[in-house]
This record gives sequence, C-alpha cells and structure tokens, in this order.
Amino acid sequence: MAITSAICNSFKTEVLQALHNFTASSGNSFKLALYTSSATLNKSTTAYSSSNEITNSSGSAYTAGGKALTSVTPALSTDTACCDFGDISFTSASFTANGCLIYNDTNADRAVCAIAFGGDKTVSSGTFTIQFPTADASNAIIRIA
Repeated sequence: MAITSAICNSFKTEVLQALHNFTASSGNSFKLALYTSSATLNKSTTAYSSSNEITNSSGSAYTAGGKALTSVTPALSTDTACCDFGDISFTSASFTANGCLIYNDTNADRAVCAIAFGGDKTVSSGTFTIQFPTADASNAIIRIA
C-alpha cells in the first residue's frame, strides 16, 4: 500500500468530457479527504473511497469525506493553465495522515489527484493545515501545459 502523488488518469480524460468545472463561483464542489499509510492512492485512483481514510481521535476536527475546498478560477501562467484552491485547516485535531485525495464532490466523487505527504504527518490537539503551492506554471497543484 502506498500513496503516490499524481494527477489521476481518469481525471485527464474526464476534463476533455467536460465533467469537471473549477470556476470559483459557478463550478463544481471539490473536497479533500485525508488517508492513512495503509491507503493506496495513485494515478489509477478513479473516485473517493472511505477505505483507509483517517479517523479523528479528538472527535470533531475531521469527518468522513474530508473538507470542502475553495476553488480559485483557473488562469494562465505563461502558456500553462493552472488551478488553485484556498488553504484549509483542521482545528482542534488529533490524527495522523499520510496523504490526501482531491475529488469532485458534485460529480460522482470523481478523483482529481492524489497527494503523498512524504510520510506520516501527526497533529495532537492542534491545527493541521494543507497549504497549496503558488498557482503558476511551475508550482500549481493542477497544471495543464
């Protein structure tokens, strides 16, 4: 079992089928779910699953399905289309996460991308924050060049 950072292959074809809309004010709703090191997430992941999703030992910071993301309307950086999300935080949290999945909550929980954290990340009665990189041609979490 392992989590590998990758844009999901199913997402690549679904974009061309107009199944994902990242427009901030009128697009689909996207969520981020956190997973343990027992999860298998990679380019072959096609949809959100609760299998090996984390549990929150303090009771309120994390719920199954994860947390809604705030989309930023895609834009061009040089010749690369970039997608960005607002950073998210889980407060009063106690859990260990090894990676996450971004998925389209509006459209059948279709997978967008898997992200490996490079090992277990643990928070104990604190704030767990996912900080997205700069939305440019070299760094954006989702890029189409």
